[in-house]
Amino acid sequence: MLTLAMIVKNESEKLGRCLESVRSIVDEIVVVDTGSVDDTKKIASAYGARVFDFQWVNDFSAARNFALEQCEGDWILVLDADDRIIKASRKEIDDFITNNNSLGRIRITNSFDYDGELRESEANVTRLFPKGLFYTGKIHEQIVSDLPRKNVPIYVYHDGYYKSDKYKRNIKMLELELDEYPDDNYLLYQLGKEYRIIKDFINAEAYLSRCYSGITDIDGYKPQLIIECLYTMLGVGNFEEGLVLIEREARLLSDFPDFYFVSGLFYMELVFSDINKYMRYFPLIEKSYLKCLSIGDTDKYESVKGTGTFLATYNLAVFYETTGDLNKARKYYELSAQYNYKLARKRFEILSG
Repeated sequence: MLTLAMIVKNESEKLGRCLESVRSIVDEIVVVDTGSVDDTKKIASAYGARVFDFQWVNDFSAARNFALEQCEGDWILVLDADDRIIKASRKEIDDFITNNNSLGRIRITNSFDYDGELRESEANVTRLFPKGLFYTGKIHEQIVSDLPRKNVPIYVYHDGYYKSDKYKRNIKMLELELDEYPDDNYLLYQLGKEYRIIKDFINAEAYLSRCYSGITDIDGYKPQLIIECLYTMLGVGNFEEGLVLIEREARLLSDFPDFYFVSGLFYMELVFSDINKYMRYFPLIEKSYLKCLSIGDTDKYESVKGTGTFLATYNLAVFYETTGDLNKARKYYELSAQYNYKLARKRFEILSG
């Protein structure tokens, strides 16, 4: 028996969309409401959910663990109201449960705003597991288990952070938890990441630097930490330390397109910050984006869609245009436009005018 477990609050606009996408896959739906004043509970009941109330205590794990306790299924799938399943097969889920003594990581596409442009990132997140486990962490909660984690073919789209103010809420909760666990590297990473998203690069650098000083290569989020550090160093203009970081971590991230993508941005900003001093790094801009394209988009890491394809191709075209090589610029704008990237199509039309 497979149970869907959810915690919700005032999600009447999105909950029905989520439940409709999953209703044919699960045997039971458990919805824990943390204080809705809209039609959230009514919508959940209409989809046959067992609905429970839980008083919000500023702790996502507490609410999720209460939801897990109400589940009757042997296995549990966790989703949020602003998730919706894009692709999944009950047969493939059952095969995974039967043949793997492991937890299931589903593939989540997250939409976010990047300087007014809709972009998407993809990550494998543990959301399918046997009954009896529990969460820890007041926010960005993690399931506790020593079992291995393997990818299961469940694909989900999440749009809860697109043009939202949840980042400020997250920062407050993370800071409270960090007061309790001041040396927790994962909390430092998440807090630095939240500050970087809202472009508070000073605070972001402080937390990310503390995290980096204590992280090891076996920590699964180290690749993402390095990416966050580089974008933050770009934000504050910390070029010298950024150069050291790129050189130090290049071997670890040799198959990560996002690393070469941010490296290309870094080298470009570096060179134009002082052309005479940094001109020797100019060829590395082109080299970085070509490396992105040689790797392509990947599902190994949490990655922004397009860093190995159309975004790298677009930035490479911009590079060629700024150097006056318009033939190559048109070529790469056209290649990027083939992915329906509007900025590339617009620029290609201008240059082909």
